[in-house]
This record gives sequence, structure tokens and C-alpha cells, in this order.
Amino acid sequence: MTYKSLFSVLTDVALVDETLDHAVAMARAYDAHLDVLCLGVDRSQTGYYYAGASAVVLQETLARAKEDAEEIEEKVRKRLKAEDILWGAEAGVSQLADIGRHVSTRVRFSDLAILPKPYGEGRGVELEPATESTLFEGSTPALIVSPDAKPQPRPRRIMVGWNESTEALSAVRAALPLLCAAEEVHVVVIDPPTHGPSRSDPGGLLSQYLARHGVRAEIDVLSKTLPRLSDLLMRHAADMDADLIVMGAYGHSRFREAIFGGATRTMLEEATLPVLMAH
Repeated sequence: MTYKSLFSVLTDVALVDETLDHAVAMARAYDAHLDVLCLGVDRSQTGYYYAGASAVVLQETLARAKEDAEEIEEKVRKRLKAEDILWGAEAGVSQLADIGRHVSTRVRFSDLAILPKPYGEGRGVELEPATESTLFEGSTPALIVSPDAKPQPRPRRIMVGWNESTEALSAVRAALPLLCAAEEVHVVVIDPPTHGPSRSDPGGLLSQYLARHGVRAEIDVLSKTLPRLSDLLMRHAADMDADLIVMGAYGHSRFREAIFGGATRTMLEEATLPVLMAH
């Protein structure tokens, strides 16, 4: 298995370079084709115009979104024309509520999506639905890149957050090309269950699975010494000087994560390393 079809969606011209740095590095390392969707977003809420507002208002917001899309596409094409990779770029316009349909239709034919970090200063509200539609409707793993992270198409040290969930296993399978090439792989298990078949060998079956692919993984069993699992994962990643974190996404519902928080939401907000996620 390898990555042959990569995808990225860009909705802000300010995020083009930091995202394409990683996407281009991945495309070059795996001889993959990179498709970029340059999306202008109408951020107005169509159903909430004040009484008497005319169609001119809607037309103006769509025209502004089209200008944004063209500006993003121009910058993307200028950047990619100078690179020695296979690529394609497409411009489009979407209303905020309809982003998921546009993204999922295109991303589902990709092996991996490379997306900018959706939360933080200067991040638009459209980045969240773009990320979620990739993972849910598009059923495609995503490499979420932080503005401070350096491109690492072949990371040397990888940390896997493992809780025996379907989401975590999907992330491991999606990351196999990276795991197989890594020098160190640490599978982190936090407070393993005291009952069940894996109680005496936490992470053992995953380690066996990885070994059959040529991955020599170490199992790190941690106690929950901090209130949030995400804080433990990020601290351990820093301790082992990891280049990449691999983990499942949205083990709880998106609504619950948005209201009460969760490991996925916190990692998307605070992680300074690239994070490969799958649902």
C-alpha cells in the first residue's frame, strides 16, 4: 500500500503555502498525484437575511466568494507549476452550509487528504466542516498540518494513540506506508482495561498486526495522570520527540465533541505536530 492520490481543499489564500508545503512533500515522496480544490465560501447564512433584503445581497456575496476562489487558484497554480509533481487544481464556490457536499464528493477518491489545522487564530469557520466532511462523508483519512510543523513525508518517529476503537484501527491502516518507513513507532495505551482479552497484553494484537507488515512497535502503557487524554498524548509525543501523531477521530459524536470537548477536538485545536486522523 502507498499513497497515489492526494487531496487538499483550500478556502483561504493565507493558508495556501503552509498547506501546500506538506502536500507537495507528500506527493513528491510517494510519486502521487495531488488534487487541490480552491473553494470560495459564501459565509452568509441564506435563511437569515433581514426583511426586505433583495437578491442583490446574495449575488454580491457569491461574487465575493468567486473572487476568493480565483485568488486562491491563481496562487495554487503559480506554486505548483514550479514543482516537479503531478497535480491538478479546480476552483469552485460554495455556501457555508453546503461545503460538506463539495468536499466529500471529491475527497472520497483519494488515499489521503492534507488539510490545514481547522481551529486557532485566523482560521475561518469553514475549515471545521471541510475537515469533518473529509473524515465522515468522504471516509478519507486526513493529515492535519499545523502552521509551525515542518513537512515530514517520511517521519522517523511516530506515536500511535491506541484505545482499541474502530477509529484508531482505521487510522493505523491509513498510516501503514508511514509506519513501515519509520525508525521508531510507539503505540500509546492509556489506562488499559482491567477486564477483557487484552488486559494482560495491552496493544498486543495491534503490535502483532504491525509486525507482520515489518513495523517494530513499542507499547507504552501510561496512567491517566492528567484530566484530558489529549494532554497526555501531546506530552508523550514531546517526550519521545515524535514527528507525527496517528489517532482515531471522533470516537464520540461530533455534537458531543463540539459541546463537551474530546480528544479529537483538543488535538485539532492544540497539537503542534502533524496529526493523521481517520474515522
